[in-house]
Amino acid sequence: MASAAQPTRDDFAAMLESSLGKNQSFEGRVVRGIVTGLENDLVVIDVGLKSEGRVPLREFAGPDGKAEVNIGDEVEVYVDRVENANGEAMLSRDRARREASWDALESQFAAGERVEGIIFGRVKGGFTVDLNGAVAFLPGSQVDIRPVRDVTPLMNLPQPFQILKMDRKRGNIVVSRRSILEESRAEQRSGLILSLAEGQIVDGTVKNITDYGAFVDLGGIDGLLHVTDMSYKRVNHPSEVLNIGDVLRVQIVRINRETQRISLGMKQLEADPWTTAAATYAVDTRHKGRVTNITEYGAFVELEAGIEGLVHVSEMSWVKKNVHPGKIVSTSQEVEVVVLEVDEEKRRISLGLKQAQRNPWEVFAETHPVGTQVEGEVKNATEFGLFIGLDGEVDGMVHMSDIAWGITGEAALGRHHKGERVKAVVLEVDIEKERISLGIKQLESAGAPRTEVTGVGTDLKKGDIITVTVVVARDGGLEVQVGEEGATAFIKRGDLSRDRDEQRAERFQPGQKVDAIVTGFEKGRKPMLSIKALQISEEKEAVAQYGTSDSGATLGNILGAAFNKAREDADKN
Repeated sequence: MASAAQPTRDDFAAMLESSLGKNQSFEGRVVRGIVTGLENDLVVIDVGLKSEGRVPLREFAGPDGKAEVNIGDEVEVYVDRVENANGEAMLSRDRARREASWDALESQFAAGERVEGIIFGRVKGGFTVDLNGAVAFLPGSQVDIRPVRDVTPLMNLPQPFQILKMDRKRGNIVVSRRSILEESRAEQRSGLILSLAEGQIVDGTVKNITDYGAFVDLGGIDGLLHVTDMSYKRVNHPSEVLNIGDVLRVQIVRINRETQRISLGMKQLEADPWTTAAATYAVDTRHKGRVTNITEYGAFVELEAGIEGLVHVSEMSWVKKNVHPGKIVSTSQEVEVVVLEVDEEKRRISLGLKQAQRNPWEVFAETHPVGTQVEGEVKNATEFGLFIGLDGEVDGMVHMSDIAWGITGEAALGRHHKGERVKAVVLEVDIEKERISLGIKQLESAGAPRTEVTGVGTDLKKGDIITVTVVVARDGGLEVQVGEEGATAFIKRGDLSRDRDEQRAERFQPGQKVDAIVTGFEKGRKPMLSIKALQISEEKEAVAQYGTSDSGATLGNILGAAFNKAREDADKN
């Protein structure tokens, strides 16, 4: 029998090359192998090479850290090298899982699909996520929609993630859990907002409180409860009536389906106190209330829960003018007010604080009639007189012409100063204009002014013709004195002459004597004088005595005859 031919050198080279090529095709690939043994912490795997490989048992551990592998199991491993220095195959289970995961993850990333993973560790700035063998980075800002203090409940649980970025060469994958939650919330919000309607009453939980209101969770969608919709009464800050976690019953006031914003209200579930405000708070009625807020222009007073009125600064005090409201009332103070006006449409009530008290000028007029002597402190000295502080926090004014007899007003003003206590007489009280006129010189022994009328000492009366002395000429007329120690009076420019060209105060000199007629008296018994009226009276008398309307005599002839007659009578005497 012929013996088999021995392989030649060329045949041996071909077989060696074939064997090496087969082995080289294994390197850098994921292949399937059979578990043939377990040696302590190593797993022996046969992948069809001339020698088996050994893989650390820990590489077969799952997210829980336990390794479940048995002899005969078919597993995938990555071939780093066909054999090492010991002739064994260099295999890796971790590398095989990563390569397989990367292939799947790249496909899912390209399609924008979600992936499933498990948070299993913490690193700087975030967490590590196992994506079925591939390790990804989860930034802390991408864990949840809101900051999460404790992530422990989320760890070691399979859950969906969205791949934000991946680089296979560098082995980097960045994932987000937040984007999944936002997408789910948006879907939930869209569905929930369609089920809601304006006017609907729902229950919610307070999630957050701000200066302007509170956010209420309606079961997957938040609504804003503005501070002005919490109660009809004034609420300065939402924390006064709400706490985080409170369960509320609210009404949906408004829904914007485009922006998915919902406005809520609590007060809408209560009875509106303004429905009966006009009847309860009629004009001129008195009520008690509590000051809730003070501003530059006034103070708000709560009359009842949900009903507030404004006391304007001009209606706060009879005597305190141009004063900040905070100096008259204080927050939480109980005050009595009077209703001045009610506007139901604008939901406004105007109140008066001073109207709840008597007008101090009325009180003064009742308790201090004209002629009453008073005493007070000079609060201010002006160029025209003195202001005296009186009872009831009112002021009276002494005009400079009523300070002293026989001297000019300027000289009389110089006798007094601020802070001095003086006595005076009430000359006039004008309640409407809130003015009190006083006189100091009227306290002197001369009493009411007396003068010489046609040489006989009598009290002045209307129609009397008197001689006065010019004290000073002013733009508006003449200040004159009646008699030597009589009252001062003022002759207006229009009363200086019947001829308009002669109505110039500067043509008179201080000390000059002039005749005038008493045309009346001011309320303080100060005489009102007129030179013009005297001239007109003399003309009428001359016409009546020396001529008639049909005599043909001119006014010059009549006055000339009257003058001559008067001179003849004087010569005879």
